[in-house]
Formats: sequence, C-alpha cells, structure tokens
Amino acid sequence: MFYRLIGLLTIFLVIAGCQAEENEASSNFPSKTLELIAPATPGGGWDRTARSVQRTLNNQGVEQNVTVVNKPGGGGEVGWQYLLQQDSHYLALNSSLLMTGYLLGQSELSYESFTPISILSTEWLAVNVRADSEVEDAEDMMQQLKEDPKSLKIGVSPSLGSGNHLSFVQAAMEYGIDPKDLDFLVYNSGGDTMIAMLGGHIDIGVDSISGMREQYLADEVRILAITSDERVDEFPDVPTWTEQGVDVVFPHWRGLMGPPNMNENEIDSWDQMLTEMVETEEWDNILDTNGWEGFYMNSEETKAFLDEQHEVFGDILRSSGLAPE
Repeated sequence: MFYRLIGLLTIFLVIAGCQAEENEASSNFPSKTLELIAPATPGGGWDRTARSVQRTLNNQGVEQNVTVVNKPGGGGEVGWQYLLQQDSHYLALNSSLLMTGYLLGQSELSYESFTPISILSTEWLAVNVRADSEVEDAEDMMQQLKEDPKSLKIGVSPSLGSGNHLSFVQAAMEYGIDPKDLDFLVYNSGGDTMIAMLGGHIDIGVDSISGMREQYLADEVRILAITSDERVDEFPDVPTWTEQGVDVVFPHWRGLMGPPNMNENEIDSWDQMLTEMVETEEWDNILDTNGWEGFYMNSEETKAFLDEQHEVFGDILRSSGLAPE
C-alpha cells in the first residue's frame, strides 16, 4: 500500500508539474515567432491579406516577429490541416470557403474545427474578360451561357464553393441558368486565374476586383460586373449586378483562425494585437490601397458571425442543388 501511495503521489506531482509549465507558457504568450499561414500560392487575396497583417504587426512593434508561410493546395485544405498540427503561435487565413467546403462534403474540416480569432476585412467580387473578348457585357455573357452553358470557360479560385464560385452561381441562378451545367475551371489563387485569362485558357474570370486592378488599368481585361450594392469609387465605370437586373450583392470576407483548444489568455493576446492593428493608420492605408473595407470582429464576435454565415451559405448551396437538402 505504501509503494502504491508513493506511485500515485509521483503521478500527481508529474501532472501538476506539467500543468504548471503549461500555465507558465500561457502567461508568457507569445514566447516565439508568430506565423501566419496563407493557404494558397503567393499573389492571391489570402496571401496579400497575410502579408499585410504581417507588415502592420511588425511595424507596430509586437513582442515577437511575425512571418508568413504559404501552404497551397486543396482549396485551403493543405494550409488548414497544417494549422491543426501547430500551437497558438500560428494562425491561418480563412474565408467562406472553409464552411462551404464542409457543406459540400469536400472536406471534413469546418469552422468549428478551429478557434475563431477575427474577421479582418471584406471586399467585392467581380467578373472579367480579356480586352479583346467578343463578350460585350454581363447581359451578353449571361445570355450566351443561358443558350449554351458550356460555351464559355469560367475560372474561379481556390475551389468550388469559394466566394468567387458562389457569387457567379448566385448570379447565374438569378438569370435562370442551372449552375451545374456551367464549365468551371479551378485555380489555386486569383493570380493563377488571371494568368489563365491572359493566356486564353478561360473566357471569364471571377475574383476580387482588387485582384484585377493592375490588368484593368493596363487595358488587358474588361470588368463586366461587381457584387457590391453600389458602384465602387475606384472603378466608377464598372456596373453592379443589380444595375444590370441581376439581384446579387455578395461581400467576400477574410479572417483569421487558430488551432483548436486555444486558451483564453492566448485568444485575448491575439485580440489585443489585432484590435490595436486595425486602428493604425497603416492598416487604413492597406485597406484603401487594396480596395478592401474594414470589417473587423474580435474572437467572440467572429464566432457569432461564422454561425450566421454557416446558415446563409447552407441555404445558397441547397437552393442551387450543390448540397443535399
């Protein structure tokens, strides 16, 4: 009995020691380099957002250095699986794709698989064609697709179920087109979609309007429609879908999430860093430069928002026949 008690006491002391070490590590958070995971190739919206956060946090003098790593593949899946293996010093970019991939049965990961940290910004999506395209405008495009859904190849990223994809799906449905009949080609990022567009591999590209700015200003592409509720100041010649008789308003948000089981101190630390970041002049300049809109929510607000978005996207996907009723 004596030796049994000694054994139990030893186990208790080991467990207590481990808990003490964990508590000390938590109170010292962050204690090493902070890493932002962009689950796509460089050049796209996730990558640009991650690098914007990195630059702003480093410039405002956070305690630890902030770095970015790209983990492309699987419409975000590779990067998000990587996050599951990390500790709370790692965050990954996300968007509506995280929940639509789950709703479509393309991934076992859902927004509930991770710790919600923040919503950072939102932007508007747009449809473009090459400058020499025979497609004249959005009405011409939709009429052609209605007559022959396979006549135009449509590039989206980073997967089916992404905001880019679903914004076009919603517009097609409003025009009376069955989205299941359309010819979608999937690319890892908006940058890859643009390369395919300029190379003549696709006829239509769907991406954030900020991702089209350079080619639009160089007269390499024409933008046919934007998902905003009114015209955007930077692109005053680009009409909205609603102006063209298609009832679509579709914001595209991006946020940050951490691995599961983060503790309150770690979440609060990220909340404090990001809340201070979005109040800086540098972050305001980044939003303006990229054509993004401030849409910041802290961890608690993000959780409620994601719950709501899960319901919204579930309704769209079921209505379009892409997800089971």
